[in-house]
Amino acid sequence: MTSQTTLDKTGPGDRSPLDTSGQAPAKGLRGHPWFTLITVAVGVMMVALDGTIVAIANPAIQKDLGASFADVQWITNGYFLALAVTLITAGKLGDRFGHRQTFLIGVVGFAAASGAIGLSDSIALVVTFRVFQGLFGALLMPAALGLLRATFPAEKLNMAIGIWGMVIGASTAGGPILGGLLVQHVSWQSVFFINVPVGLVALVLGLVILTDHRAEKAPRSFDLPGIALLSGAMFCLVWALIKAPTWGWGAGTTWAFLGASVLGFVLFAVWETKVGEPLIPLGLFRSVALSAGVVLMVLMAIAFMGGLFFVTFYLQNVHGMSPVDAGLHLLPLTGMMIVGSPLAGALITKSGPRIPLAGGMALTAIAMFGMSTLKTDTGSGIMSLWFALLGLGLAPVMVGATEVIVGNAPMELSGVAGGLQQAAMQIGGSLGTAVLGAVMASKVDGDLAGNWADAKLPPLTPAQLDQAGEAVQVGAAPVTKDTPAAIAAQITDVAHDTFISGMSLACLVAAGVAVVAVFVAMLTKRGENAEAVGAGAGHI
Repeated sequence: MTSQTTLDKTGPGDRSPLDTSGQAPAKGLRGHPWFTLITVAVGVMMVALDGTIVAIANPAIQKDLGASFADVQWITNGYFLALAVTLITAGKLGDRFGHRQTFLIGVVGFAAASGAIGLSDSIALVVTFRVFQGLFGALLMPAALGLLRATFPAEKLNMAIGIWGMVIGASTAGGPILGGLLVQHVSWQSVFFINVPVGLVALVLGLVILTDHRAEKAPRSFDLPGIALLSGAMFCLVWALIKAPTWGWGAGTTWAFLGASVLGFVLFAVWETKVGEPLIPLGLFRSVALSAGVVLMVLMAIAFMGGLFFVTFYLQNVHGMSPVDAGLHLLPLTGMMIVGSPLAGALITKSGPRIPLAGGMALTAIAMFGMSTLKTDTGSGIMSLWFALLGLGLAPVMVGATEVIVGNAPMELSGVAGGLQQAAMQIGGSLGTAVLGAVMASKVDGDLAGNWADAKLPPLTPAQLDQAGEAVQVGAAPVTKDTPAAIAAQITDVAHDTFISGMSLACLVAAGVAVVAVFVAMLTKRGENAEAVGAGAGHI
């Protein structure tokens, strides 16, 4: 590590790497590590829950506001773009002004934007405030990790991150269940209004409990050109991934945005070597462990988010489950993440991250392989087995990769490291959905015409075949209201069998990605700057 990215070593009588303004360790609630964890968990729960709960509300929003399908896509894409593009910059803001302040601003802004969406009477307003949700969520997430890094001592940090990961996993998986209940029994607006009281609780807890920790080498200026270049590069990358299924992977527009993204990242890297106080000191990536942690987070998200994307369609469209029932069938995954994350934190603290991370990705690969064997008539017991194994594999990776990234960064860059962790996960999820979606589309396009002909169904025109393929890619049967029952049953069988073949191939690709991640995990190690973690923490 260069001097730019290495913390000062301090002895018992020297100045702490954290600027505590000469005050004694905090007593009572303020600054207490475990109460700090509870506070940030409440705030993070809002953002994680929002990532999946809104998907359940989209059909009701579309119907109530008279929105087009493209408009509804923007409800998700606007939020995701704002979140992914600004995460690292938001982490830098926390390093500069303090993570307590950015966390509280993020909580207030996220809750206010949520309430504004609930009061909106047009799709344009909904999308606008979803973008604001993403911006404020980007402030909140890295700040939460920065607060944990600054508050907990090294021997407790993995356990804290384990619980933090448990909250994210439970909230993400619980979104469809809660969303289904709210939309079904209250209204789509309630999906957003629920964030207002949660935000108020997080704000009150934050004002009472959180204390600000400033690293001695905290940044004093902003790299505005670096922010512009990184944001532009991230936007072009994420935008290309979002639009590729519509434009086509071979389209010139798709490759133009991907090329612009690569150019943006190259220019950003060159600029960062010339500026006095860069947004991301490139010396940070001289840590092989940190770089491996970032790559591992991307690969994990590709396998997890990409594979799970099709499982939700499998449960609802192939098995005919309601959103609530589908969410309940994913409880084994959620449950194992809830149980496994704190246990993984304790194991990583004791043995280091390398073996738990490699083992977790190996279990993830096995689970994704098992999910590739699911059929149209697979029972709940077999599904639950693979979902539980997936949750057990993900738990140590969520905890360990986060600790590797944040723990191997110097304290003054803990916010940037938290932003890197979150950005890696967001980009990985987007890559997983886009790439595995392309695998699914290719398989469906290749098999559907033959399967349709083998079933001796009425022939389709090329345009009709394309429309049928779009339905089959999400597990739906292209059956019209006036289709005779016998033929409708045949079409449904063909659609489901074709979807299953596509999902199986996508899950096998996800399993292959997880296998690659096993080898990446072997490059990780415990945080080099762990001695600075929690310096000045009051009590445990």
